[in-house]
Amino acid sequence: MMNAKAFGYAWAASAAILWIICSLAVILMPSAMMEVTGHMVHSNLSSQGWVMTPTGFVIGLAAWSLSSGAFGWLAASLYNRYS
Repeated sequence: MMNAKAFGYAWAASAAILWIICSLAVILMPSAMMEVTGHMVHSNLSSQGWVMTPTGFVIGLAAWSLSSGAFGWLAASLYNRYS
């Protein structure tokens, strides 16, 4: 049996770490990250630009962490129920 709460926290922490790394990459290498992002979504984003504000960073960090934590908890709960 998996500890759903711990699994959710692990997912939330992982998402937070990835968000911070990604945000740093956007700040340090904006054009390279725009190209990579375009490839990831099969689009040409070369005419776009990044908007990285402190408020946006915090909101994105919270949103990704909370939603990932909830998904991790849900996945572990369903696993426990059906295993």
